[in-house]
Amino acid sequence: MTYCVGLLVEDGLVMIADTRTNAGLDDISTYRKLHHFNVPGERVMMLASAGNLSVTQSVLSLLAEGVPSADGEPPMRFVEAPTMFQAAQLVGDAIRRVRAIEREGFAAANLRFEVSFLFGGQIGGEPMRLFLIYSAGNFIECSVDAPFLQIGEHKYGKPILDRAVTYATDLYDALKVGLVSMDSTMRSNLGVGLPIDVAVARRNALDLEVSHRIEAGEPYFHDLRERWSAALRAAHRAIPRPPYGPAVR
Repeated sequence: MTYCVGLLVEDGLVMIADTRTNAGLDDISTYRKLHHFNVPGERVMMLASAGNLSVTQSVLSLLAEGVPSADGEPPMRFVEAPTMFQAAQLVGDAIRRVRAIEREGFAAANLRFEVSFLFGGQIGGEPMRLFLIYSAGNFIECSVDAPFLQIGEHKYGKPILDRAVTYATDLYDALKVGLVSMDSTMRSNLGVGLPIDVAVARRNALDLEVSHRIEAGEPYFHDLRERWSAALRAAHRAIPRPPYGPAVR
């Protein structure tokens, strides 16, 4: 299990990912799922992954070494893609190539080919963009009307984002709300857990403004969790009781 979220607001991009990977109740490990492909001053790109760990690692290796072209052109490395759209296509091509290689082995072991990616960033003077890339290699793009995308165990954190995030949300308020959505997911699903990787890129800066790992016991995240829990308790106490039940005589 995993939970990753990308928030694209007017001021920039926030990416958050947990690190928990498990292959059974007694085999819980930590792996980085948020990766950076940056050339300061030229491009800032972030890729978060969910799904089968062997598949995501194979896709990442292909992107780093170069994805072979179907038309015989030399392989293109991820950091060489001229536009964000072509970079997203490159991730899709890498997924399809790994699927073609691993198809028979996965079928023989009765395993599902499951992988998805959040890809966001900015190249040169083009707009900052955020994509969700599916296991088939196709993708959708984040929009002003829907300024966030999620992969993995997304259902617990989505209601918070729906209510609190708009395109006009301040960049660090978006980070705060994203962390609240991560905490809500962790509270409801043991397959999502610390450490949490966070990255923030301001629009047109073409570099990371924040690259941080939240470890267990970090004071700010602990305080955020406690304050959010207290705010929920206060909110439910402030709402009047439902006027349903036995009639009062």
